Amino acid sequence: MLRRLRFQVESSRGRRYPEAGHPYRNAFQRDRDRIIHARAFRRLEAKTQVFTPGLSDHFRNRLTHTIEVSQIARTVASALELNEDLTEALALAHDIGHPPFAHAGEAELDRQMARYGERFDHNLHALRIIESFEQRYARFPGLNLSFEVREGIVKHSRDFEPGEIPELDDYLPGLRPPLEAQLIDLADEIAYNTADLDDAFSARMFSAGEVAAAVPEYAALCEAAETQFPGASERERFLETLRQMIDLLASGLIEGTAQAAAGADIRDAGEVRRCPRRLAAFTPAAESANAGLKRFLHQRVYSAAPLVEERERAAARVARLFQYFVEHPGRLPEPYNQQAALDRPHRVVCDYIAGMTDAFFDRTYQQEMDYPSEILT
Repeated sequence: MLRRLRFQVESSRGRRYPEAGHPYRNAFQRDRDRIIHARAFRRLEAKTQVFTPGLSDHFRNRLTHTIEVSQIARTVASALELNEDLTEALALAHDIGHPPFAHAGEAELDRQMARYGERFDHNLHALRIIESFEQRYARFPGLNLSFEVREGIVKHSRDFEPGEIPELDDYLPGLRPPLEAQLIDLADEIAYNTADLDDAFSARMFSAGEVAAAVPEYAALCEAAETQFPGASERERFLETLRQMIDLLASGLIEGTAQAAAGADIRDAGEVRRCPRRLAAFTPAAESANAGLKRFLHQRVYSAAPLVEERERAAARVARLFQYFVEHPGRLPEPYNQQAALDRPHRVVCDYIAGMTDAFFDRTYQQEMDYPSEILT
């Protein structure tokens, strides 16, 4: 469909540290495998997506969400005849920079860093992880991923101009990323909007009828499911409707992207970069359905009192532990305590907390808050 826009692995700008090719896997396949074997990727299993693990063993975590994004993104890339290997590597890496406690943790780390005139962004942190923090190879620091994967990690959700983010000036500011990278953010939206709807329905936060009343596209699919499966339970009809909703959104992304590329008269992957706007897009119908799900989830799920209270509690604890370690950098484990003596302590503390799983944060918080204050002084 859009094979002419496919990013060819042979056109890659390569790795920061040159390596010989592999006889069986191309560069993007090797990048995918390096991401999967990274410790930061494994830690996603114990990081919150929306619902904390204590509520149910069946709710998504950051890792299962990542797998769902990868599945959707690769399906879309395949239908559009784009580079599936590059798409998969980017989908698997897109959340490895997330700290514990989902967006509450990210927002609080950003607030703490703002006090020092800096910021925390999970995409920038992901780049630091794959370029520096992961130490699996004797020949180079980090994972030494291909340029396009590193670029996609920092550009999949936004573009930036030269000088706007100085630390990213090596990543072609002012140009769009490959179309494979542009798909990731919208595949991410499909995955979390439908998954959060599923998890919240399981938590009995609303009925299927309430979703139908708020989202017309869902209502039409729900009515079709009721007609086709009159004897099914409410849960079975909900899941059938949800499956159709995922299909509607993914198909809308495929068709919308193809239409945008045709309308812009883009002829090759190089022109994708020079295009003044992104080409990955939903059709109007799919965009309406996606926006409707977002509104419903914000009104009925994300703003629900129990989740708001959980986020506030998590943010307060992140703030307290952050300040504790800034004031007592000697309590950081090696090598962070050594780094804090040489670098800005707040930067080192931010990196340390951002890498924690929810459970490890809880253990560390309990241990440090119980530490005798007279020893610290």
